[in-house]
Amino acid sequence: MALQETEAQAKTRFLLALWDANDRQSEIKKSALFGKLKRAKEKPSDYEPIYQALIEAKAIEVVSTSVKLTSIGQQLLADGLKAEDFKFDDRATSVKTANPLLRWIRRNCLASAPVTNGNGKKSAIASYEEFKPVALEIYDRLNRDYNLDNLVPIYRIRREIGERVERSDFNEWLLDMQANDILQLLIGSVEDSAPDKIEDSITTKVNGLRCYAKLLNT
Repeated sequence: MALQETEAQAKTRFLLALWDANDRQSEIKKSALFGKLKRAKEKPSDYEPIYQALIEAKAIEVVSTSVKLTSIGQQLLADGLKAEDFKFDDRATSVKTANPLLRWIRRNCLASAPVTNGNGKKSAIASYEEFKPVALEIYDRLNRDYNLDNLVPIYRIRREIGERVERSDFNEWLLDMQANDILQLLIGSVEDSAPDKIEDSITTKVNGLRCYAKLLNT
């Protein structure tokens, strides 16, 4: 392989670039992604082994010719960035790498200014009353920063809160916010019908799939 970095560095940089494209809700094809990744003295084809390895690991998938990051890929990206022995070399640290990394840190490490416990870990959300203000803050921020016109994808709220809330609690408490006329959960599908984004939305036996939240006037 002619890459100018280790396989671990290449995989993490690959996943970060793909996360950035997907998070901006933009479609990116394999050729465009390879072109975005390659540096001086590298060829786009040098990234083919990395691409195939991530496909086999189910970290990425191709949906209608566009490359998508799966939930497995998101976890691999988080693990790669958090690994103590991971570092970007000088050639990899450029604006097109640094800015997506900064966005990832803001999204996953600084979102909602979470309270931490004595071990420096994010404190879990244990009740509906704790959940409600956090969910509303995330809703407002996403709606404002991404011009979502008051239709915020539920999967994005879930991913912002992350492991601070159990999946079942997130579903129950978001439905409680609807029952209390705070949010309306709307029918529809995510912008690219990605299976992992649909999975991170909400489905009930009575109401079916709900993918968007809309703040109600109170």
